Amino acid sequence: MQLKRVVVTGLGALTPIGNNIQEYWDALISGKSGAAPITYYDTEKHKTKFACEVKNFNIEEFIDRKEARRMDKFAQYAIVAGEQAIADAGISDSNVNKQRVGVIWGAGIGGLETFQEEVLSYASGDGTPRFNPFFIPKMIADIAPAHISMRNGFMGPNYTTVSACASSANAMIDAFNYIRLGMCDVIVSGGSEAAVTIAGMGGFNSMQALSTRNDSPETASRPFDANRDGFVLGEGAGALVFEEYEHAKARGAKIYCEVGGGGMSSDAYHLTAPHPEGIGVIAVMENTLRDAGMKPEDVDHINTHGTSTPLGDVAELKAISHVFGDHAKTININSTKSMTGHLLGAAGAIEAIASILAMKHGIVPPTINHSTVDENIDPSLNLTLNVPQKREIKVAMSNTFGFGGHNACVLFKKIEE
Repeated sequence: MQLKRVVVTGLGALTPIGNNIQEYWDALISGKSGAAPITYYDTEKHKTKFACEVKNFNIEEFIDRKEARRMDKFAQYAIVAGEQAIADAGISDSNVNKQRVGVIWGAGIGGLETFQEEVLSYASGDGTPRFNPFFIPKMIADIAPAHISMRNGFMGPNYTTVSACASSANAMIDAFNYIRLGMCDVIVSGGSEAAVTIAGMGGFNSMQALSTRNDSPETASRPFDANRDGFVLGEGAGALVFEEYEHAKARGAKIYCEVGGGGMSSDAYHLTAPHPEGIGVIAVMENTLRDAGMKPEDVDHINTHGTSTPLGDVAELKAISHVFGDHAKTININSTKSMTGHLLGAAGAIEAIASILAMKHGIVPPTINHSTVDENIDPSLNLTLNVPQKREIKVAMSNTFGFGGHNACVLFKKIEE
């Protein structure tokens, strides 16, 4: 069977450092941190008092108030980013067969704020189970792509992938496979998350996963730095329109890049910690290269998972050195989580977008907040520290890993007509 080519024709982003693609890209290149004191609730008794919140966002600019109240924030974010990507791709009733357009989305947690509010409300009452009739449809993780589908009449595959922080990368790989197998023409893919809540922050704090650098939130996310002390929780959404190449050409669509391949693996090691030698990460990158029919020396740029955790950063870089050998020293490696924080299930999507934009503009965004060399990290690796670097990028990889040992990697390449 001849596999079809898959390209990216639309992008949308709602992030802690920008509420659309242009704002997001400008912030990435300027090295802007999205971390700041939390505004959603009183943090007095919390260990971590800051996060990367979406800013200057009013859902009523996009959705009617009554409709918005029936949605958790993670679904609201999905709709906004999804509509941006659909508009960017120029999809309309006249140029697609909506029965062959799907929505495959990623969310690691889903409607956490809704769940928290409903349970707290019940607990504060007299024991009578009074719940909002929209409690379940607001909370469930699959509801975000359902909203995008219903708003646009897309009748193809519609579901959510849940693999913790790898969720949206898994969604993109599924979208890629459906299209290259000829089962769809277009799929809106990506992910969203809205876990900056009392339960979300409290839960990650109890695992000692979050940075507690309350005196300097903007410098707290510091991947690869010797003094990193955990990740910074972020929120938002990223959306990409994947499309069959000939279909995109036929309707005159703008093409950002080609999707070269995707890989998955499992650490099979620990609930939350990565394998110290990065065995699962080695496997996922090798699987991706094999799927794309490429050699290690073909890769120019890797946007790492790079969460700013003591164990994770070292294991991932060890894996990169193992897979790419001497060529690893010539690759521009970075972590945009240094600016956006960790968007959990949406991380893969916004980082894939960053990789695609780096390829388009010939500039690699920096890994900010680095000041102290970690003796456990190979000093010959180019981690794109603190300032952006210009270079031609023909092939870029985006790594995303999740609690439970879920590993996913997506490879993008410049389009060859």
